[in-house]
Amino acid sequence: MAARRPDRAGPLRCGRRPAGPAHPGHPRPAGAGVRNGDLHVLRAGALTTVQDLGRPGYAHLGVPRSGALDPAALRLANRLVGNPEDAAGLEITLTGCALRLSRAATVAVTGADVEVRIGERPGDTGRPLSAPAGAVLRIAPARRGVRSWLAVCGGIDVPPVLGSRATDTLSGLGPPPLRDGDRLPLGTPAGPPPPVDVTVAPAHPDELRLRVRLGPRDDWFTPVALDRLLGTAYTVSPVSNRVGARLAGAPLPRAMARELPSEGIVLGAVQVPADGQPLVFLADHPTTGGYPVIGVVDDVTALAQARPGTTVRFHGPQR
Repeated sequence: MAARRPDRAGPLRCGRRPAGPAHPGHPRPAGAGVRNGDLHVLRAGALTTVQDLGRPGYAHLGVPRSGALDPAALRLANRLVGNPEDAAGLEITLTGCALRLSRAATVAVTGADVEVRIGERPGDTGRPLSAPAGAVLRIAPARRGVRSWLAVCGGIDVPPVLGSRATDTLSGLGPPPLRDGDRLPLGTPAGPPPPVDVTVAPAHPDELRLRVRLGPRDDWFTPVALDRLLGTAYTVSPVSNRVGARLAGAPLPRAMARELPSEGIVLGAVQVPADGQPLVFLADHPTTGGYPVIGVVDDVTALAQARPGTTVRFHGPQR
């Protein structure tokens, strides 16, 4: 492991600060009557939301799972600050954000390639970073990729809804997307961060290969449509969001023109609206839909970092 550079923000035991007088925002033992502190949102950015690992098991009630678009990135950020893997953090989209911590804390940023600064000090992504009480944490716009995940020791302690603190942008469950001036409560630190100096940075390729399993409605499409789906390139549309990644490319013609009764939708479903352009559903997808689903992508996490214009190719066995 590489030695820590002295001019960069480094790890700090969660909730600890250098020796000196106690600070009003410093965590105290349970029962001491002192809050765990909060995050003051100075600049929310284009779309910053509270996310954890979501609320699975409620599709029968019309509630999708939601949660972080790349759960592994959020789990890593939480491990780096000593949180349980399912603690709530922030998902930050493309333009970055600026936050002020009311107490000393360990933070970690994973995901997109971004510049991180704590006060005037630069910090690295993918490792635990110390932030003194009152410090401003700035996450710059992404240089590569789209989304970053921020964990703070103790987690974001907003009230859970159906067992999760995740923001669902489609249904409106959970806390609303962040706005300038918001304050987010922090939870009680669970333990110290691990002794990590560096982690492997994720790749952000210009072309994605997504494995797709055909069905349940691939029989609604012509052989030409199946050949196009598995043999041509598509690009990510600028109107993609947490609900789904819209793709642009060769249209997928139908073999059946009649209406399809609404039926269940799962994460990764490749739905084809009337214009023939495929749409891959992501974490905030609806639980039912009336357009045919030609296939289901095995793993959609790569789409969390896919910028508009990114090339997408599907591959997989035909039934």
